[in-house]
Amino acid sequence: MKFVAIFVIAFVAYCSAAPAGDAEILSYENENIGIDGYKFSYETSDGVSRKEEGVLKNIGTEDEALSVTGSVTWTSPEGQTFTLTFVADETGYHPEGDFLPKAPVV
Repeated sequence: MKFVAIFVIAFVAYCSAAPAGDAEILSYENENIGIDGYKFSYETSDGVSRKEEGVLKNIGTEDEALSVTGSVTWTSPEGQTFTLTFVADETGYHPEGDFLPKAPVV
């Protein structure tokens, strides 16, 4: 469980880094009072948008866990738009996106 929490925090920090180049922040929202969850979103002038919400589940129990859902959208230099959605919780990190490789059906 602690590994998932550390991974999620590191992932959030990495993805929340300031955009490169001359991109401007068009919108930014952040709700975090430090108790049982958080939520943020932003959009930049270079077409990147990101949103994420973390909720603490089973508070005060042995099964307490952080569950994080979110998405990020960006446009490649060739003009193709990509969207990645994900869930990160006690079962691991579960990304989804049309551009991600798929395991063969057995």
